[in-house]
Amino acid sequence: MVDPEFDSSDSIRSRQPLRHAQQIDFDIPLTLELGGALPEISVTFETYGTLNARRDNAVLICHAISGDSHVARHADDDEPGWWDILVGPGKWIDTQRYFVVCQNVLGGCRGTTGPNSINPRSHRPYGADFPAITVADMVEVQRWVIDHLGIETLHAVIGGSLGGHQAITWSIRHPHRIRACVALATSPRLTSQAVAFDVVGRNAIMQDPGYLRGQYYDAERGPDVGLALARMLAHITYLSRDTMTEKFDPGRLKPKDIPTAFEKKFSVGSYLAYQGHKFVERFDANSYVTLSMTMDLFDLGETAEQLRDALAVSSCRWLVISFTSDWLFPPEQSRDIAEALIANNRSVTCCNVETRGGHDSFLLEEKIDIYGGLVRAFLASIDGSAGTSVPAVISARQAGDATSIFHAQRLDYEKLLELIPRDASILDLGCGSGVLLERLRQRGHSRLLGIELDERAILGCAQRGVDVIQRDLERGLSPLTAGQFDVVVLSQTLQSVTQTELILDEMLRVGRLGIVSFPNFAYHKLRKMLADDGRSPKAGGPYSFEWWNTPNRRFPSILDFEDFCERKGIDVQGRVHLDTESDRIVTNEPNLNADVAIFVLSRRATDGLCPPVRSVRAWRRKPDDESSG
Repeated sequence: MVDPEFDSSDSIRSRQPLRHAQQIDFDIPLTLELGGALPEISVTFETYGTLNARRDNAVLICHAISGDSHVARHADDDEPGWWDILVGPGKWIDTQRYFVVCQNVLGGCRGTTGPNSINPRSHRPYGADFPAITVADMVEVQRWVIDHLGIETLHAVIGGSLGGHQAITWSIRHPHRIRACVALATSPRLTSQAVAFDVVGRNAIMQDPGYLRGQYYDAERGPDVGLALARMLAHITYLSRDTMTEKFDPGRLKPKDIPTAFEKKFSVGSYLAYQGHKFVERFDANSYVTLSMTMDLFDLGETAEQLRDALAVSSCRWLVISFTSDWLFPPEQSRDIAEALIANNRSVTCCNVETRGGHDSFLLEEKIDIYGGLVRAFLASIDGSAGTSVPAVISARQAGDATSIFHAQRLDYEKLLELIPRDASILDLGCGSGVLLERLRQRGHSRLLGIELDERAILGCAQRGVDVIQRDLERGLSPLTAGQFDVVVLSQTLQSVTQTELILDEMLRVGRLGIVSFPNFAYHKLRKMLADDGRSPKAGGPYSFEWWNTPNRRFPSILDFEDFCERKGIDVQGRVHLDTESDRIVTNEPNLNADVAIFVLSRRATDGLCPPVRSVRAWRRKPDDESSG
């Protein structure tokens, strides 16, 4: 039992033999990307579940720098795996459904060829003579094993941190052999700050007197101090400031008494010493040097253009997950990946999960209902088996899009579906839990994307099998190019934004047409409440809040919005006014009698540069139906 103060994502790992490990020996040379070759390769791997008759349910899981093939326990009496919380029968990656494969990476120290393997030419361990390898080299060896298992196409490749680098590389090097890529807490390249920590860690190892130029395997002791220091330093980067404050501040000067030569005046010191000693028991210093360098060399480009070019060959679906408290692989790096994929018109869902656990969040239970739920729903959506039920984790704010403004069916959704051409590509701004997008997908639209801020609503979108990017609309739509979508929808969101002009301008830049629906705050029932009762208007749906907790920042009427469009040079291609309480279209004094309005918009062509819009004559109301109240 681990002392709670010493508990970490590393606590469950040990040096115990991998009882369920399998090994393959390849008597062929591996030509390395940076030059040279390894004359023969051994790979240790483990499998979970059963490969189905079609051989299309295989999921490859790639581990991070200190992981191995033992991703999960195989039975109750087995040692726990490093991702036991996510992988197993009935778990988020369900081994009753998927055939899971996890390999110890090339350069590792748990059975796959690495620095502690015997060099067939010198008949002693490679040590520091083990050649420099890349993530692409790792992936090539993984491909050999997948071929050996008779798997032509992987259902998905999943990995976090360095494992995410491997998953990304699969999508680039073997785009037609994977259906999906799941990248957690990863990046297109390490930040210089992250590289700096690795540089110090490698120096701590190589400057240890016990390193002996990498040939310490027969020595009385190896570079244990250097490796422990490297791990202590790395472990700091895996945690967040909040986690360290919460864990160590209450007993800052009450360290645990452990046998160590390292400083332990502070509780955080005894913790780090424990983690360092525990790591030395199970890991090889040369492997740490090799793998950390491999991670540091991974680079898909410095600029957005270079990243787009690097990912252009990828053709699979993507799930990109970052964590707000991760400063080692900061969330903006995952966002860069997602934005490059969007620019390439690839299918991608991206979510930045709110956590306190730092980089280790992808290994912890803190928000597993969100990130585990996203992984499970995404995997199910790949083969079209994603369900349409949205569980209780969807927030109260977003639940409104699954019901209606006032009752069981949202009439404005029905009208939006009528207004959207059947072959159009659609961007849905503030898409909630994806109800409209799901209906559009069921209707046959092939290019659909939602933008949403609420992480629980994003989970709802994943459960419906629709793509969504987490983004604050107030920041605009800069990742998207002009005319990238046929139609951009802003449904029941206009009243809750502050940057109204920016958002409408952006939607008409990105879309050839914009469709906006919003509650009409000049609706006669609201007028009556204010005029007769002298109280802030309140009704159902978007009007159901108190004055002090309403998310509605704007209170537009139909006339207000028409004036806005005229001032901003926006053409109104069509309009529909609704009384959603009685399920009818309003043609008489809509500014008084309609509680919801839908406008079809396009940018007014003034310089010949505006792209032509499709005919919307069928959407227009007759002039005598458009009187206002």
